[in-house]
Amino acid sequence: MNKIRVMIADDERPARMFLKAILNNFEDVEIVGEAENGAEAIEIIKETKPDLALLDLQMPEATGLDVVRLLRKTQMPLIAFVTAYDEYAIQAFEVNAVDYLLKPIEKARLRETIQRAHERLEHSDFRNIEATKLKAAVETYSEINQPEFIERIPVKQREEIVLVPVKEVVSIVADGELLHITTVNNKRFTINYRLKDIEARLEPNKFIRLSRGALANLELVSRISPMPGGTYLVALRNGQQIPSSRLQSKILREKFLKM
Repeated sequence: MNKIRVMIADDERPARMFLKAILNNFEDVEIVGEAENGAEAIEIIKETKPDLALLDLQMPEATGLDVVRLLRKTQMPLIAFVTAYDEYAIQAFEVNAVDYLLKPIEKARLRETIQRAHERLEHSDFRNIEATKLKAAVETYSEINQPEFIERIPVKQREEIVLVPVKEVVSIVADGELLHITTVNNKRFTINYRLKDIEARLEPNKFIRLSRGALANLELVSRISPMPGGTYLVALRNGQQIPSSRLQSKILREKFLKM
């Protein structure tokens, strides 16, 4: 049996190490790369052309779903999403026959995924079939996953808790374990929270990720200036200017800058 070439993408190092430890016990598996975010995953997939990518559903800068959106069909490996329990994701994947692994991952279940990958790779047109199913799963997930979004962000200041209206938030910028929140009136607040966690609580058609460490309120963007290398400089109504990464510039262009 030929070896399955596998890449791993998860923003948490212990999770990657755990997966690698299990996969290293499988004689028919070769690990060809690992990524700690979606942007890295895309580059590694393009570079190493793995047979199978194990993608964490929630990663900074680009989620596992974004990776699928941004890869062309000709670049798409087999994909198994790795996720904590998410009923909407599971429903979307099951409806479209897309493989997924629930955390904590069990060795026997991962073995099933590897075996399933072997079987699918035997079909000459597997890439087109799998890519079609994956794209459909992404759309299904987007349609059925309508979480409750927050309207205010609670911020502790000394002995008080300030409720910052989300509609007044211009940007949220990560600094290590802290998030710096800036409002349209240039009031600044700091909270201890992960950017990807607060991003999941904000309406995605109103807040856009500009880079691995920055979110901006689309309704409070005053102008977007093209920069060399296909990136943008995003100017906000409070005078802030935040550069967008190459990957997020591509997402911004495809989602919001086309008529």
